[in-house]
Amino acid sequence: MSILEIRDLNVFYGQSHALQGVDLILGGGVLSVVGRNGMGKTTLCKAIMGLVPVAGGSIAFAGQDIGGLGPSETARMGIGYVPQGRRLWPSLTVDEHLKLVARKGGPWTVERVYGVFPRLAERKTNGGAQLSGGEQQMLAIGRALLLNPRLLVMDEPTEGLAPVIVNQVTEMLIRLGQEGDIDVLVIEQNIGVACSVASEVAIMVNGQINRVMDSSILASDRDLQQALLGVGRHAHDETDQETQQALQQSEQTRQTVSRIYISNPVAPTRWTQPVPVQVLEREARTATDVGSTSDTGTVVPFSTEQSDVGKGGRGIVYICGTLDTKSKELTYMADVVRSMGLPVQMVDLSTSGKPSHADVPPHVVASAHPRGASAVFTGDRGTAVAGMTQAFERWMINRSDVAGVLAAGGSGGTALVAPAFRVLPVGVPKLIVSTVASGNTEQYVGPSDITMMYSVADVQGINTITRDVLANGASALGGMVQARQQRKPVIGDDKPTVGITMFGVTTPCVQMITKELEDTYDCLVFHATGVGGRSMEKLMDSGKLSAILDLTTTEVCDLVAGGVFAADETRFDASIRAGLPYIGACGALDMVNFNAPDTVPERYKGRLFYEHNPQITLMRTTPEENAEMGRFIGGKLNQMTGPVRFFLPEGGVSLLDAPDMAFWNPEANRALFQALEQTVNATANRQLVRVPHNINDPEFADLIVRTFRSFHGQPRQAKGA
Repeated sequence: MSILEIRDLNVFYGQSHALQGVDLILGGGVLSVVGRNGMGKTTLCKAIMGLVPVAGGSIAFAGQDIGGLGPSETARMGIGYVPQGRRLWPSLTVDEHLKLVARKGGPWTVERVYGVFPRLAERKTNGGAQLSGGEQQMLAIGRALLLNPRLLVMDEPTEGLAPVIVNQVTEMLIRLGQEGDIDVLVIEQNIGVACSVASEVAIMVNGQINRVMDSSILASDRDLQQALLGVGRHAHDETDQETQQALQQSEQTRQTVSRIYISNPVAPTRWTQPVPVQVLEREARTATDVGSTSDTGTVVPFSTEQSDVGKGGRGIVYICGTLDTKSKELTYMADVVRSMGLPVQMVDLSTSGKPSHADVPPHVVASAHPRGASAVFTGDRGTAVAGMTQAFERWMINRSDVAGVLAAGGSGGTALVAPAFRVLPVGVPKLIVSTVASGNTEQYVGPSDITMMYSVADVQGINTITRDVLANGASALGGMVQARQQRKPVIGDDKPTVGITMFGVTTPCVQMITKELEDTYDCLVFHATGVGGRSMEKLMDSGKLSAILDLTTTEVCDLVAGGVFAADETRFDASIRAGLPYIGACGALDMVNFNAPDTVPERYKGRLFYEHNPQITLMRTTPEENAEMGRFIGGKLNQMTGPVRFFLPEGGVSLLDAPDMAFWNPEANRALFQALEQTVNATANRQLVRVPHNINDPEFADLIVRTFRSFHGQPRQAKGA
């Protein structure tokens, strides 16, 4: 039985025929509906929710006719609604909004909403009118989910949101589709979002469903997007004749496109759950007879794994930047790399609209933007550069022929290329010659292995300084590429890898565990300094980690209290996506990190501090901060689909948190443990484990090793071991 079945639906506004015989079926999962403004998408939502009268036709929800019901009756039937414009009460706080609609007994609770959207937990006492647009959208979605609906209707959920919030909403919709508890009808203008969250997309034209088509075909068919949706061209350029031609081309594309299904999009383990059909559909690749040529600008992903290109194969070195202002400098570096016998292509990221001689001209990169090239070439420099940055990142992530990447520029040019460089796997050579390389580079490098070289003089022309610096940068990148291509496998490289988080105050624990595992596992230890956790999660997303021991989650302290080693709100999300067994602990959740004592914010005057060294000052976390951390971590643990064991060491969470030590505070730890236990939805697969030991006791390390081996077994010995 379909969750939603609409037959011959007609709606009028006075004499205006808004919906003209709409037929639409949502069997389950997520279905996207796209169309230009004024095509009837919002009216369709309102008709389903009983907000506008239906003149004819039927709307069936789980087999029951709801065509004549009002909004409240429709909601009670089990349909949640996220309206366009959010429609929040300015006088109610975030917490009041959520508690007003929360229902007991369902999987969605206020605590779970706070876990999915931690930003709302931080703003729980703010009124609806005091929230940003992204925060308001989070609240509107959370409010609908608290009804624990069987069907969620969402009208333009990403409209007007910043890219980071769009990504968060997109990931949530994908998770809902994977979990299968809630089916979703999403109205969306953003073609990239619409196609990524659903395997099929319905296209509305003039109050009718013109067609329902495979999302991967729509995502790759720019002509069809332009004709039906107006993506990438002005409205006065669109004609019925063009629409018909695009439809015919789409039919031909359907006949020539082959679908390649991957039965396990993520490498399976003994704990792997059956892969849902919608996940298989979403992960399927398409193959056509279109070749990949820089002359035409067509970008077709290669079949080779991106992380393997450049090790034994040739691949391409991409020289990237704004050729309208940096043509001489980038061409000079390209010539240096070519002289080393490496294939080179130049990628032009200019937004000026000037003619380009690049192998990959600007319009090719811009077409990778979710809203097409028109979202890049706006005429406004700020929005154009932001659009090109997003387009370049999306263009790069689909490349599988990258042997290395090289760029040169000032702060703007560096910020333009860095996000795209960061999405490449660790190990692919990446180098930026930059005027900002002698300062704080974290915002550019992030969790990746980007090499930055200070340009000394501005990257402006070829002179006695820039000639040497640019040549050195190009030679260094070329040398890295050549060395990687010639590198022979090292004995032991085939051992499975395990990522382990560590801080100075959890070092004894990690050393004992590493000693037990290092014969059969390649133990990668990550320093939990904010970027350390992100680096581990980047490797997990890249498929380079077989397992994880997340024993030092201290970056959450700095996220909550504003320390210098803070995680961001995506912490733990890679483990959620991976679906692998997760073993974690409360390591070093007793401390917030600041730099020298005079850098500690004034609001923390009177707190308990410990001088770790002259440049690092530690502050003991309070019971209130521990409770907030427990809710944040617990919300993330609830989203994990693999086995979860999270350990609560009652004897202390660090070297300083032990009897007679500076940070020993049983009350603060008790608040942390209780918040975790109240938040986590414990099951046989997801467990919190209280132990009487300190995290650095041998008994604790032994328990972690035994738990790890119970999940992962004893791997085969590495070759040559």
